[in-house]
Parts: sequence; C-alpha cells; structure tokens
Amino acid sequence: MTTAKRPIRIGLQLQPQHADYATIRRAASEAEELGVDIVFNWDHFYPLSGDPDGKHFECWTMLGAWAESTSRVQIGALVTCNSYRNPELLADMARTVDHISDGRLILGIGAGWFEKDYTEYGYEFGTAGSRLAELADALPRIESRLAKLNPAPTREIPVLIGGGGEKKTLRLVAKHADIWHGFGDVEIAARKLEILDRHCADVGRDPAEIERSVGVRGDPEDSGAKLHELGITMFTVATGGPDYDLSTLRKWIAWRDAQNG
Repeated sequence: MTTAKRPIRIGLQLQPQHADYATIRRAASEAEELGVDIVFNWDHFYPLSGDPDGKHFECWTMLGAWAESTSRVQIGALVTCNSYRNPELLADMARTVDHISDGRLILGIGAGWFEKDYTEYGYEFGTAGSRLAELADALPRIESRLAKLNPAPTREIPVLIGGGGEKKTLRLVAKHADIWHGFGDVEIAARKLEILDRHCADVGRDPAEIERSVGVRGDPEDSGAKLHELGITMFTVATGGPDYDLSTLRKWIAWRDAQNG
C-alpha cells in the first residue's frame, strides 16, 4: 500500500451528452471558478445514459476549445478510446492541445468498450483482449511520437490510464502511466491498488510515481477519508447534461481544501 504524500485534487467529468455546447462551456468555466483541479470530458460518439441518440459532441475537438476557454485547470479525456485514432495522430493531437493550453493537458487513455461507438463509426469492435492488446501496442508508439514532434510538448504530458483489469490493464499502468483511474468502493479500490503495486514491483517501477484516482459519488464524508488512506489523491465527480449540477463538486472541493489545509 502506498502512503499518500500528494495533495488531494478534485476532478470534474463533464459528460458531453444531452447539452448544447454553450452550456458545456459555461459549466467548464464555472467549475474552474469554483477551484476544481481538472476538467475532463469523455471519448464517445453517443450518450451513455438517457436518450441513446440524444445530443452529443466529440471529445478532442472539445479539448482544443477548452484549452482556449479555460486558463488554470488541467483538461483531458476520461478517457480517450485508443481504437478511434492512429496512435501517432493521437500523440500529435495531445502535443497540440498541450501547447494551446500552455501545458495543462492530461492524456487519458483506455482500451475502449462501448460497442455502439464502434459499429456506428465503422471501427472493428473485436474483443476485450484484442482491444487491450492494441492499447499495449499503442502506448509505446505514442511515447515514441511525442519524442519526435517539433516543437516538442511543453513538458512530459502526464498519461492517465483508466480501467481495473488486474492482469493486463494494471500492468500497462505500471509500465506507462503517471495516473491510474478506476471506479468502485473502498474494498475494490484497495484490491486494485494492491495488485497495481505488485505489477510495479514486477516491472521495477516505484509505485509512488503513479497518482491514484477514482470516480466518486455522494458526499466526501461517505468515502473520502477511507479512499485517501489507501493512497488515492484524485477524486472525480461526474455530471451530465442537459443541465450540469455542480453541487456535489462543491462539496468535494470544500473537503479537499479542509484536508490540504
């Protein structure tokens, strides 16, 4: 188990579904004014809840716009689907948004899972195993391309890998990620982090180098302290359209400020 030494950070996942873009932009700006640390979107082509054919917007185009419309918060996808873009192209996109934002991009990435995205847009869905194998192939290619681009990124862009697969995903986290993001209650998180630490030992990585992040619901008093004791320091609240409710986010920001002093 890794002792938490990092300051607590709070993220907001603004799910780009069922809302006009102007509403999404206002919500991102309001979250920044409230003091959130990171504003995420997600990488899908259709809503994941509500009307399955409701309003929706594309991930990386939006991140480029957020890079201009915000000034302090970090931004990123929670998470980019590896299947939807050539790895070298994704690296170039990330480098470009990194520059537009003056070094505020987090490169969140995962293997993908939402079959409708694949079938409607003409991508091969494959299997969970094949998608993870493609992610394993893509990560070194992304790293290699980032090292070749001119101009180079403004700094080493943090890589966030999302997912809790114990044999493959968490090993990829140990090898490539600066941040791990998962979901689940305290017991599940404890198990995942124990396995992640073992993978780090296997690949010769200091587990303290990896920031640990979870998606949270409800009030921070319910789970915040217990998750923090596990070494988790990033807590991300999600909200969807058509109107974005930031009341839970406010509670987590207040909790962060009390804990960080």
